[in-house]
Amino acid sequence: MNIVIFGLTISSSWGNGHATLWRGLCRALHAHGHRVVFFERDVPYYAHNRDLWELPGGALILYQDWAEISGRAKRELALADAAIVTSYCPDALAAGDMLLDARRPLHVFYDLDTPVTLANLGQGEPVAYIGPRELRDFDLVLSYTGGAALQELQSRLGARRVAPLYGHVDPEVHCPAQPVEAYRADLSYIGTYAADRQQTLGKLLIEPARQRPHHRFLIAGAQYPIDFPWTDNIYFVRHLPPSEHPAFFASSRLTLNVTRRAMADMGWCPSGRLFEAAACGAPLISDTWDGLGDFFTPGREILVAERAEDVTAALDLSDAELARMATDARERVLAEHTSERRARELVALLGERPSEARQQLSMEA
Repeated sequence: MNIVIFGLTISSSWGNGHATLWRGLCRALHAHGHRVVFFERDVPYYAHNRDLWELPGGALILYQDWAEISGRAKRELALADAAIVTSYCPDALAAGDMLLDARRPLHVFYDLDTPVTLANLGQGEPVAYIGPRELRDFDLVLSYTGGAALQELQSRLGARRVAPLYGHVDPEVHCPAQPVEAYRADLSYIGTYAADRQQTLGKLLIEPARQRPHHRFLIAGAQYPIDFPWTDNIYFVRHLPPSEHPAFFASSRLTLNVTRRAMADMGWCPSGRLFEAAACGAPLISDTWDGLGDFFTPGREILVAERAEDVTAALDLSDAELARMATDARERVLAEHTSERRARELVALLGERPSEARQQLSMEA
């Protein structure tokens, strides 16, 4: 297949969760002989933190403004079997209009931020990547979130055919590694700062750090404010590129996952960090949300925490207990949640010819 994608970013992993997912997916697609062309607006904050410059087996098209590459986009769409526009793509509306005018490819919208999309719409806030006709003209709508979100995309935004395409991990990037002293910690956490995660992060990391002053805690991420409530035993790494994740996870006895509020409320929205940490062999502890048990078995493959005492109890487990749990989680991820697995799922979803899909959807409507 020739697949054209209009997305947020694949070139920079700074401050977003999209790039690492696309890299793993594109690598797996390329391994199966598919060609991907990724269009990304070249914004300063990603340009200054770029850690990928080309797309093997395809093309990375960086551009300053839409008019600059509209001709190239039309040419690529004329050759495409499938074309995808994503949530938070800066030119989603223009790209979506052009994509929907192209007769050859399957027309796809992929919302990697479904709970945020639906929450904003529910509050009457504008969503810049959803046009006036919403999602009703797309042949297929993919969602990073399953469960009730799929029905809401249909009932609220008019999506006709929906399917989940969950997060995943590339085991060639995220795999067991040697510990590094600079990342040594009893409990670690990777995540861009988000205000709606702060309350949970306070309960599950900051309060345990206060209760255990002789333990070492470590946060890695971007955009943390000056007034963040640091303690003397919480250390910080400003930004950690994906290449450093394995060493980071390997250097911690336990790593924490904290889900954004809208995603936790909706459920069935596993963070890519969960799969990455598990693939690296790190013992996991997470806040709880509906659907978590569909991805990991609580108590066997992952620990679940609702309060600080759950975290401190986890820190008291033996190394052997944590290692057994990490081994089970890694086996689960390698069997069910790799980029290779998601690529096969995506190809299967895209396999229906556009004319057949549109005819079927027209009959269903």
